[in-house]
Amino acid sequence: MAITLTTVKGEQLQHYITDLARLRIQVFRDYPYLYDGDEAYEQEYLHTYIASGQAMAVLALDDSLPVEQQVIGASTGVPMKHEDDAFKAPFIEAGINPETLFYCGESVLLPEYRGQGIYKGFFAGRENYVRELGGFKEICFCGVQRPDDHPLKPEGYQSLDEVWRHFGYQPRPDLITDYPWKDIDQPESTDHPMMFWIKAL
Repeated sequence: MAITLTTVKGEQLQHYITDLARLRIQVFRDYPYLYDGDEAYEQEYLHTYIASGQAMAVLALDDSLPVEQQVIGASTGVPMKHEDDAFKAPFIEAGINPETLFYCGESVLLPEYRGQGIYKGFFAGRENYVRELGGFKEICFCGVQRPDDHPLKPEGYQSLDEVWRHFGYQPRPDLITDYPWKDIDQPESTDHPMMFWIKAL
């Protein structure tokens, strides 16, 4: 199947809010996020990107599908200075200026399209955008931390840690934040520890 990668930014993101929300709800429902998606939450979350003016997304498009289904993957980013205080706090406490960081929100890709090099394109697209934007020393993202014995951990599950290392990102156990969402097996929202990974530009 032929997949096209395209980068959209700033106000262009407004046209893809529905697609981003759809993908986040579907992909993050799986382990390790177990996110019980909520449209209202998604709209609030994605407003941060729209309001920034400097946010971006690498979109993966399958032109063989109906228009409303063509976005089959996305990888987003926004300057850390425009992010939620919960994401900035660990860096401020560590003496790192958030204005020197570009934050990558998520890379979400439907299962049937994985293993085709699209993930590599996501990372390259984000990093190219950040270098073109200029003014940033490091690029980062964070991932949820789950206990090894979590009851919903699938048999044979493999984390993406080695993939992230392959792309040059290093884990920072000293930089952890907590972020709330409702797990699919929980009655209400709870905080989740999120560890940052960083790469120098």
